[in-house]
Amino acid sequence: MTTLLPPPTSHTLTVSQLNKLSNQLLSSHLFNIKVIGEISNLSTPSSGHWYFSLKDANAHVRCAMFKHQQKKTSVKPKEGLSVVIKAQVSIYEPRGDYQLIVETIEPAGNGQLQQAYEALKTKLAEEGLFATHHKKPIPKLPNAIGIITSPTGAALHDIVNVLKRRFAAIPIIVYPVSVQGEKAKTDIALAIAQANDTRLCDVLILGRGGGSLEDLWAFNEEIVARAIFASEIPIIAAIGHETDLTIADFIADLRAPTPSAAAELASPDSQEWFNQFEYHHNRLKNAMVQHIKQQQNLTNWLAKRLEQQHPQQGLSRNYQHLDDLETRLTQAITHNINAHSHAYDRQKTRLQHLSPTEKICLYRHQISHLHHNLAALILITLQKSQQELQRNSQTLQAISPLATLERGYALVLNPLSGEIIRTVKQLTIGERIETRLGHGRIVSTITKLTIPLAQHGTRCDRN
Repeated sequence: MTTLLPPPTSHTLTVSQLNKLSNQLLSSHLFNIKVIGEISNLSTPSSGHWYFSLKDANAHVRCAMFKHQQKKTSVKPKEGLSVVIKAQVSIYEPRGDYQLIVETIEPAGNGQLQQAYEALKTKLAEEGLFATHHKKPIPKLPNAIGIITSPTGAALHDIVNVLKRRFAAIPIIVYPVSVQGEKAKTDIALAIAQANDTRLCDVLILGRGGGSLEDLWAFNEEIVARAIFASEIPIIAAIGHETDLTIADFIADLRAPTPSAAAELASPDSQEWFNQFEYHHNRLKNAMVQHIKQQQNLTNWLAKRLEQQHPQQGLSRNYQHLDDLETRLTQAITHNINAHSHAYDRQKTRLQHLSPTEKICLYRHQISHLHHNLAALILITLQKSQQELQRNSQTLQAISPLATLERGYALVLNPLSGEIIRTVKQLTIGERIETRLGHGRIVSTITKLTIPLAQHGTRCDRN
């Protein structure tokens, strides 16, 4: 803990002692205080520290914010920025300067909004949302005009009056929204999306009357900015007075200084269109009159030619030629029918000579004879096969090992492999064997093996 110097009445102080004592008094009594003011005389040396003055209408105070404290704030100081700082009062002892050691900086009032406005404006500009090549043209004669604004505001009244005065035949679609408050940004973005989904209008007017920066803040929100940019319907922004500039004004396809001016830009002048209609009507009328006259002249000329070349003579010649053609056609048809009739008679006679009836009877007799021979041949072949089968069965019975088994012999097999056991060398103690008799089988386990030794005439038992 810092020890305070003795009070100044105890003895005479040096300047250094005075400044140190004053610094200790201020630091111990005025710490963690908040001060509001406007930044001026900003200095940012290479050390990274910030030095500036905080002023109001009547006074100013020096401030210092060291580099290690700057990470606690998201606000970068700028000339004229209104801020609220949290600081500790101190004295810079070498010069005896009264100052504030700043710990945090926060925007104050409009300063905070202005900073957010500038930050979003810079961000969207860097993304290219303000680029002119993204701007969509405003239709010269829209089928319908949409208005996104407050249903109770004066802006709607002004826009509707101008639209009805300029071109009352164009339908007006109102998308009522809140234009102020926390809910406004969502209402505006949803209204733009709804207009694009329904496609009931060709151009949108986004507007409201004048107000403070806080009143117009909904039109500085990022959600509104991106909804305007994403809109496929061109949007005219008419927000506040002519001097008011919002983010929506920069992104909109066209900016109008007032809502009434937006209505002027969105709608054509009906009188100009009426004048054009009248002009084109007169041109069309004159052209039609001229065309009718030309057609009348052509009709008169053709009528005179028709009178000069009456078709009655040509018709008489055509009547005679038609009768001649009819006679020739009748003769040709008769001749053609007779020729086809004679050809039919010849083909019928030939067909009777080539009739398959007799051959079918012959073939039926042949098939019956062959069927009888086939049945006899099958019977003879079957009898021969049965006799041969009987002989082979008798021979097989004579040489079959089953006959041997019937005489009392047995056949020993390996039950797993089916191999015939011919010597005890094929077996081991504990192995299972199968003995096949003349009638039935025996499965047994080997407990003892006897191997004959021919050279000594003895045997050897294996247990």
